[in-house]
Amino acid sequence: MKILPFALASLSAALVASCASTPPSSTSAPASPAPQSTAQSAVVNLASASGSLVSGKLAVMPMGDGVHVTGEIGGLPPNSVHGFHIHEKGDCSAVDASSAGGHFNPAGSPHGKAEAGAHHAGDADNLVADAQGVAKVDRHFGGVTLGGGAANDVAGKAVIVHASPDDYKSQPAGNAGARLACGVIKIAQ
Repeated sequence: MKILPFALASLSAALVASCASTPPSSTSAPASPAPQSTAQSAVVNLASASGSLVSGKLAVMPMGDGVHVTGEIGGLPPNSVHGFHIHEKGDCSAVDASSAGGHFNPAGSPHGKAEAGAHHAGDADNLVADAQGVAKVDRHFGGVTLGGGAANDVAGKAVIVHASPDDYKSQPAGNAGARLACGVIKIAQ
């Protein structure tokens, strides 16, 4: 029986390929789990800043891929729109709340609209005050945790209500103007 040279080469290549193997996936290191919230809830007591009369109380709870913030903010001009963000420092001591620093941004992302492409972890959609100057808050912050001390943990960070709407594009903070209220996310005991 005569084997043609090209058939022998093909057979050899097939045998070598069948002997080659990749290590089983069980021997590779498992991916580290994403940080999880360790706290059940937190509260934010917003106090006026920059000479405003804005104040409110918010509840923060882990939900899905992040935290959910609910509550009410009063003392806003009737039928007005305001930027609303989590900021990097839990410090509301400055009269204008500048001590809270910039937007919470552990990933170093550009500023933008939440749930619409790249944005800071602390970016949220604008709040709208009703005819009585009250804004009902119902916002989700994805990719963050509550408690646990991970880089994306919002516990101990400040929440800020701004004087103007966030334009979602100006860098680094959306041109939302003065800080009307500031409060720190405090884990409920």
